[in-house]
Amino acid sequence: MAKTAQRTPVPGPAFIRLLARLAESNLSSTGPALSDRLSEWVDWTRAVTLSKALDGRLPPAVEGPDFDADEDAECQRIRAALAATIVQEPEGTRHPRRVVAADGGDAPVEYIVFRERYLTLQRAMLSATSRLRGRLRDMLTRTSPEMARLAEVDALMEQTLSAREYSLLAKVPVLLGVHFERLRETGSDDGWLEAFRRDMQSLLLAELDVRFQPIEGLLAALRTH
Repeated sequence: MAKTAQRTPVPGPAFIRLLARLAESNLSSTGPALSDRLSEWVDWTRAVTLSKALDGRLPPAVEGPDFDADEDAECQRIRAALAATIVQEPEGTRHPRRVVAADGGDAPVEYIVFRERYLTLQRAMLSATSRLRGRLRDMLTRTSPEMARLAEVDALMEQTLSAREYSLLAKVPVLLGVHFERLRETGSDDGWLEAFRRDMQSLLLAELDVRFQPIEGLLAALRTH
């Protein structure tokens, strides 16, 4: 009896594992080290700036509210609201409008409605996390000299990596579209569409986790002071 080919488990965050599964791809567990990857993304001018941030004068504190339990709760509320928006699908994606074909029947459901929703949610996540990240950095500068340096380094890392991050995440809706077409070709009735919705929801929640990782790091630093 022929054995079914099995994919090698993909290491890394849930977001990467989901992307690999949807792309039906095996990712090597022996890829370049993180330091090697960063050297490809950070040019020498940015590297010099980061070095100065680590060794130079501390940035001045910015006036504003100090971090407290209410600020912590607000960050959690915003994350929960984004997750709820992802889970509570609008009518347009729960029951996509079917276009009438030339023969009077229903034309196939198209991916564009899901693509637009994914892009809208990506923009919402980017807007919310960028605003929170900047606010938490301002609070760090008022905590201690060491935390002020951490805030400056985080700001520079965001400036350095944001373009690369935007470029990579912009490819996710494209990959999801390929997955949509594959499921539609191999699925039956509307079962494939429900499977696609689940995959899209899982991918969005995993991307939300990735986008909140820097914020969770800043929150951890603030909670210790």
